[in-house]
Amino acid sequence: MSTDNTSLQLEKIVPQAEDFLPLLGTDYVELYVGNAKQAAHYYQSAWGFQPLAYAGLETGVTDRTSYVLEQDKIRIILTSPMEDGGPINEHIAKHGDGVKVVALWVDDAKKSWEETTSRGAKSFMEPNEESDSNGKVVYSGIHTYGETVHIFVERKDYNGTFLPGFKAWNPKYKPTSVGLKFIDHMVGNVGWNEMNKWCEFYAKVMGFAQLISFDDNDISTDYTALMSKVMSNGNGRIKFPINEPAEGKKKSQIEEYIDFYNGAGVQHIALATDNIIETVKELTKRGVEFLYVPETYYDDVLDRVGEIDEDLAPLKELGILIDRDDEGYLLQLFTKPVLDRPTMFFEIIQRKGAQSFGKGNFKALFEAIEREQENRGTL
Repeated sequence: MSTDNTSLQLEKIVPQAEDFLPLLGTDYVELYVGNAKQAAHYYQSAWGFQPLAYAGLETGVTDRTSYVLEQDKIRIILTSPMEDGGPINEHIAKHGDGVKVVALWVDDAKKSWEETTSRGAKSFMEPNEESDSNGKVVYSGIHTYGETVHIFVERKDYNGTFLPGFKAWNPKYKPTSVGLKFIDHMVGNVGWNEMNKWCEFYAKVMGFAQLISFDDNDISTDYTALMSKVMSNGNGRIKFPINEPAEGKKKSQIEEYIDFYNGAGVQHIALATDNIIETVKELTKRGVEFLYVPETYYDDVLDRVGEIDEDLAPLKELGILIDRDDEGYLLQLFTKPVLDRPTMFFEIIQRKGAQSFGKGNFKALFEAIEREQENRGTL
């Protein structure tokens, strides 16, 4: 089953990157959560994810329960512990619900492990093979920032629903999709002065190249600031912006995240759509909450970004942000945190040629986040 998480529009070669792995796409993202059954219901009902696979007591797994959901080329696993103690409980106690695994689809998991560990990566999982009547899958893994890990998944000899150990999950309850297509990028928040260290890790260990960087002059308001660099693999299918705090008068969103998450981790996942207006309308109808963008943002936005295909009125009504680069424009909107801790959130993005990340929207976005921080008393 193909999980190539890009489109022809986004297929872009990054010349400085070395594709010695190479990476075919994002295979899945696994979150450790307190109650996987209820979390699965949320992602089905609010986000339109479809049930795919299950592992738990009924499949002979006794230490955890996992639900797998998909929407087009996006796959998420929601995993909860079934026993006292152990690494999943420890992860949830320390971080709350959050991303543990960013799994990458590869042709050769053994080679991927050898290439990355020989370049300095700390091994998380040596190459191992699992099989069932549908074939075999080879896995390996490495540590990255915080307690986040990358698992390399080689599935070319497997024809099952998802992975060995999972069975097809086919409940009657299947709310419709909201039009999400693939993971555009995933953002990691790291501690003070750690951004360059982790950008160098992705460059040296995984062959990524830096697409773009933003400093505190680009991403700041009167109160808070951050620094960010975007790392991409050679075929452009995997993009990891890395954020660190910068000095400001008050606590930035990065500091707030690190305080509540108790360390570095995945801050947000950007999900692509071909029709952001319809996607955001449907998400809002299902209860997903987005950051508030003042109507004054739209007074001069077209002077800044130029002509766009969409009518401005529905964008203004939904609070969708607009930005342009040399290759086109993009539309984007950010949810409020989807957890009780102000940590992980989602971005909805539609690219109309643009390959950038919305630099022109940073000030409006940060001010929207600061309003939420002020409400929480954490600014």
